[in-house]
Amino acid sequence: MTRQYRAISADSHLEIPADRWVHRVPAQYREMAPRRIPVPGGQGEAQFIEGQPLRVEPGRQLRDHRTRYEPLGGFFDTNDGSGPPEQRVAELDEDGVDAEVLFPSPDGPNLWRGGIKDDEAYTDIVRAYNDWLAEEYCAYAPDRLLGLGLIPEVDARSAIAELEHCKEIGLTGVQLNSFPAGKMYPTPEDDVFWAAAVEIDLPLTAHVCFQFGGANYDGPLFQYPKKPEGPVKKSGSDPLTRFFASKTERDVIRLVFSGVFDRFPSLQIYFAETQLGWIPQWTEKIDDSYWRYNPHSHEVFGLPVLPRLPSEYVKDHILWGFMHNAFGVRQRHEIGVDKIMWGSDFPHPGTNWPHSQEVIEANFAGVPDDERYQMLVGNAVRFFHLD
Repeated sequence: MTRQYRAISADSHLEIPADRWVHRVPAQYREMAPRRIPVPGGQGEAQFIEGQPLRVEPGRQLRDHRTRYEPLGGFFDTNDGSGPPEQRVAELDEDGVDAEVLFPSPDGPNLWRGGIKDDEAYTDIVRAYNDWLAEEYCAYAPDRLLGLGLIPEVDARSAIAELEHCKEIGLTGVQLNSFPAGKMYPTPEDDVFWAAAVEIDLPLTAHVCFQFGGANYDGPLFQYPKKPEGPVKKSGSDPLTRFFASKTERDVIRLVFSGVFDRFPSLQIYFAETQLGWIPQWTEKIDDSYWRYNPHSHEVFGLPVLPRLPSEYVKDHILWGFMHNAFGVRQRHEIGVDKIMWGSDFPHPGTNWPHSQEVIEANFAGVPDDERYQMLVGNAVRFFHLD
């Protein structure tokens, strides 16, 4: 029977201890897998990740508008949002939300690649998490707990293998944490993954931006066809920096200039937890920067000449997620009503759980019912292929 959705959170998170799923990791790699440990010298628990600082679990008792969100001293088994799937469904009911798209914890899988250096161990650990998510957690309520699989940051072959596996086990979509070939910049090798994604038709997402091993990336942004002759001022050493200020903008603009949307015109990617109000100003700015500066960037660096304006690619191929941004909702026609999805961010500090209905009413005040439904339900149903 088809579920009638009234509100879908397109951005929620799984904050669960690794011992819930590491039994699926092959025995020879289990010592490299994340694990739950007591906080040394204090009360609470932490997540140990190979090669990373301890990730302390905060206290999440959220019913009073986050007044008891404590940075230290939390326990997974008693925190809001960290329990088994039956607890999660009850928390959805308490919030008046019908379903949620489950991104992993940013303090979890985003850091695995930075610490686990063995490629085979790392990809097997990613596989173990994805299998547990589909077969043990989301299987409890598959029309309400909508899990996103992880794509390993190794190479395009590994990325395609996990993409196909996520489709086979019934996950709702996948999250990218780097470009598909495992680099933090686009490469020609990415195209075999983009082609597979179009053929398989499994939704692609990123949470805020690509975060590549959880590190603050300071390497190359783009593979430019030309190297400038003579000295280049540091402030002008990378022409793409004219097009972005935030990491979200950085990754979207690199997708645009890499030509991926020209080669794969049906490809769309959802960037969650970005908010909305800045987007119309940014798309106006990138078109102006392209008109002013790209002739020089093309001549000196070989930056591609685009068949269309940058803003046109953004409007056609990128979807955006927000939590509480009434100003941004008022700009919805500039962004595209069909490109916006609401999320609760539960159980992170940005959430208002279990008072999301109040936030929804404030965000969508004065919005026609059909447009409200589209941003709360319809776009998620279409993008994530829900019944």
